[in-house]
Amino acid sequence: MKNNIRVIVCIILFLLIATILIILYGFNVIPHKKYTNSDFNIETYISSIDKDNDGIDDQTDILNNVKKYIEKKPKYKSKYYGTGYPDDEFGVCTDVVAFGLKDAGYDLMELVNQDIIKNKEKYNIEIIDKNIDFRRVQNLNVYFKNNNISLTTDLSDIKEWQGGDIIVFKNHIGIISDKRNKKGIPFLIHHANPMQVNYEEDVLELYEQDYIIGHYRIS
Repeated sequence: MKNNIRVIVCIILFLLIATILIILYGFNVIPHKKYTNSDFNIETYISSIDKDNDGIDDQTDILNNVKKYIEKKPKYKSKYYGTGYPDDEFGVCTDVVAFGLKDAGYDLMELVNQDIIKNKEKYNIEIIDKNIDFRRVQNLNVYFKNNNISLTTDLSDIKEWQGGDIIVFKNHIGIISDKRNKKGIPFLIHHANPMQVNYEEDVLELYEQDYIIGHYRIS
């Protein structure tokens, strides 16, 4: 009888541990195995532009800068800054993109503001505020659509997704990683919430296709 009870307890513990591990894996607390373009015979895109003349092409520069930004592990909090760009340890999803582009020579605060002034009818804005407009997802989607290369939103077309690309969701934004999952679908570099453990995650398939509204490459 005691042996049977021990077996049942062991089975329950095993199932409990297995369930916890599955949940942790699903939420990317346990890192997923990463693959690269070469594993899928995909040629890595190299931009012909080097905006800041640092010897690194824009696509690579943006990706490198984003990785440097997330290494600082910014804390998630939505705040208003008179400087436009956050100048403390906090940030939101749009800041991942903004800092990635800024250190590659693209000042989104200035660029978005100029585009809004020239094309206000395309933006759903009543009062223009340079310090915050470039940190709103919907504004960035309009800006990138107006000024850069629009690409597929079909995740199955894996060769069309490259590290350094920008992806926009209905209420979120991030940068495509140069790492991929076993299907070839790229990881997402993003900042989504205060509970986030890893900033480079295998989560794109968790976002239903309907939630992906834009995929852009700086031109």
